[in-house]
Parts: sequence; structure tokens; C-alpha cells
Amino acid sequence: MRKLRLVIAREYKMRVRTRTFVLSTIGLPLLMMAMLFIPAYFASRHSGGTLSIAVVDEAGGLGPLAASALERSQTPEGNRRFKIVATIEHPSNSQRTIEELKQKVLAGKLGGYLEFPAKVLDGASARFYTRNPGDVTLTHSLENAATQAVIGGRLARQRMKIPDLKALLARVPVDVVKVSPRGESKEKGQTFYVAIVLGIILYTSLLFYGINTMRSILEEKSSRIIEILLSSVRPFPLLAGKIIGVGAVGFTQYLIWAVAGAIVVSYGALMLSVFSSGSVSMHFHFPLALWGWFILFFLGGYFLYASLYAAIGAAASSDQDANQLQVPITSLVVASFVLFNVIMRNPGSTASVALSMIPFFSPILMILRLTLESPPLWQVVLSLAVLFASAIGVIYLSARIYRVGVLMYGKRPSLVELARWIRYS
Repeated sequence: MRKLRLVIAREYKMRVRTRTFVLSTIGLPLLMMAMLFIPAYFASRHSGGTLSIAVVDEAGGLGPLAASALERSQTPEGNRRFKIVATIEHPSNSQRTIEELKQKVLAGKLGGYLEFPAKVLDGASARFYTRNPGDVTLTHSLENAATQAVIGGRLARQRMKIPDLKALLARVPVDVVKVSPRGESKEKGQTFYVAIVLGIILYTSLLFYGINTMRSILEEKSSRIIEILLSSVRPFPLLAGKIIGVGAVGFTQYLIWAVAGAIVVSYGALMLSVFSSGSVSMHFHFPLALWGWFILFFLGGYFLYASLYAAIGAAASSDQDANQLQVPITSLVVASFVLFNVIMRNPGSTASVALSMIPFFSPILMILRLTLESPPLWQVVLSLAVLFASAIGVIYLSARIYRVGVLMYGKRPSLVELARWIRYS
């Protein structure tokens, strides 16, 4: 036990003290904060001013309707989004009028102009000419105004006059409410994002730390350091120490990220509520039970895949061999991510339940099910039991490969040779 603790401490300290660990642990939260909240801050502060535009109506009767709708459009700060400087109906010379407006746009005297062609009531597209077409919210407001104007024109052509077209065409919002044993909560997409984030964390963790374990063993084997270590430590505690040590590094990193993420999210929500008046924030809720299941499935998945990658590192003699041998293991992790769609569409289906019981998929897919829709407790417990039982079995087999493979050099072993290593007493 003492030697096992020494191996764990060596693996842990050796990785925590590296520059890569420090930069990734501190730099990633800072990078995520910059990517998420700096654009949100500037977006919330951006008003864009009032854009001066003209309306050219070649169909007739649409210009006033479009101008009225555009003048009612407001920015999130409550300012007018558009100022209609001119409404031109049935221009006598359309080409000359368009050219004059285009020159004003190029000279910066006009923000843009909205053109309704003569056949717009029959399906032709309205066009907006501007020097800066990148504002998506601007395009959305223009489309709404053009739609209202054209619908009003079509109704007028049918001799129907509607006094308040905006009220007639007002959309009916539909709130999605998630029902769970904990109660009801309004769904604004947070469940989907939480499921995706947790799935990606598990996906990247299993690959990253599993491959790290494989690389560690391969480097020590290539440099012959493993021969010195085996002179004082037996293969099984050495393998177990490496797996636990690398796992402890990952747990430390995620703990730091979780604390930093909680601080960043709280601060970001506060800033958005201050600088974006009237906006509705999206609240993310992580139940304590979900965190508990997440940690258990993370540990089970890590021990399972780290043991497989450790066996590959012991069996391989070079990076090229390791890269070829790890393809089937990596494919299992990738398959878990590919199967996201099955769970997302129906977390309670027979296929979803069956897939979440397979130990190679369950670390990711069962967490996805827990996030989307609380499955029966017996299914979660059974999946976790199968996962840990499989992990123990794989650790046992990997240890038998490890004790022989770390001292084998030369050609890559075949499956028959690996089976022979496992049978060695």
C-alpha cells in the first residue's frame, strides 16, 4: 500500500508541476470567459444608433405601412432603430431614383434604402441596400416590416382593410415547461446546453486522460525507466498508481475549472442583468444528485478507458504502434458522442436504455439521460454497477498484459500473443 501511495504521489506531482497543466488549468477558464462574456458585454452595450433609411415603393400602397412598422422598431435600450427620411411611391424614373439613393449610401449620407419591386405582392423579394449588411437584428426588423407591409397590400387588393395589422399578426409565444419529480421549470434551452456540455466534458476527458496514461507508460518503456521502477515496485501497484495518479490530476483540474466557472457564470449573469435592461437571462440548474452521478460515471468511465489505454501503452513499442492499437478504443468513445442523437430524441426509448447499459457508452449516454429526463433509479444503479464491474475486469486483464508487455520490445504483439500474456501465471 505504501508503494502504491508513492506511485500515485509521483504521477500526481510530476503532472501538476508541468507548465502545460498550469497553462491549461488557468488559461482555459480565462479563454472561455473572454469568448463568452466579452462579446455578450459589447452586444448588450451596442445600440447602433438610429439608422436613417428611405423606402422605395414601386408597387404602391406599401411604403407607409413599411415606414410605420420600421419606426416602431426599437433597440434593446429602447431607442428608435430606424428613421424614415423619405418614402417614395411609384417613382417616375426608378433607375435614376435608385442610383441617387445608392450614391447617398456610398457617401454615408444615408444608412440604406428598402425597395419594394412592382411584383412584390406576387412573390418577388424586397431588397435592402446598405454598406453594412452584417447586423442580423437589423435584417430581422426589416423582414418583419416588409412582411407586414406586403400582407397589408395583399389584403387591400382583396378589398379588406385592417386598422391594426401588427396586432392581427402578433405571434403567440409558447413556453416549454419541463416536468420532473423536483417540480416544474420553464425551459429556455438550458437542459439541452447542460446535456451537451456535460457530454463533451466526459468525451474529452476520457480521451485526453486515457491517452495521457498510455503516453506515460510508453515513454517510460521507451526510455527504459520502467525497468528501474519494476525493480522496486510490482507491476500491478505501478499500473494502479499511474491510473489513479492521472485521474487525480484530472479531478484537480476539473475542480479548479468548476470553481472558476461558477464565479465566471455568476459574475457574467450579474453584468448582463445590469447592462442589458429588460433582457431575460437563462438560468442553469445543476441538481446536487446530478453532480454525484456525474462524478461516479466519470470515475467508472475513466478507470475503464484508462486501463485499456494502459494495456495499449504496455503492448506497443513505438508511437506508431500505439496509434494503430488505440483506434478501436478511441472509436468506442467517439461512438458514444455519435449516439447523442438517439438519446436526445427519446431518452426513455428501448434503444436509449439499452445503449446506456453498455459500459463503453454508459459514462456519456447515461449522464445525457439523467440531464434530459430522470430515468428510473434502478436503471441508473444497474448501469453504474455494470460499468464498475467491467472496469474492475478490464483493470485485471490490463494488469496481466502490463506485467509482461512493459518488458517486451520489438514488434507489435498479435491478439494471440496478448491472450497468451493474459494466461501467464
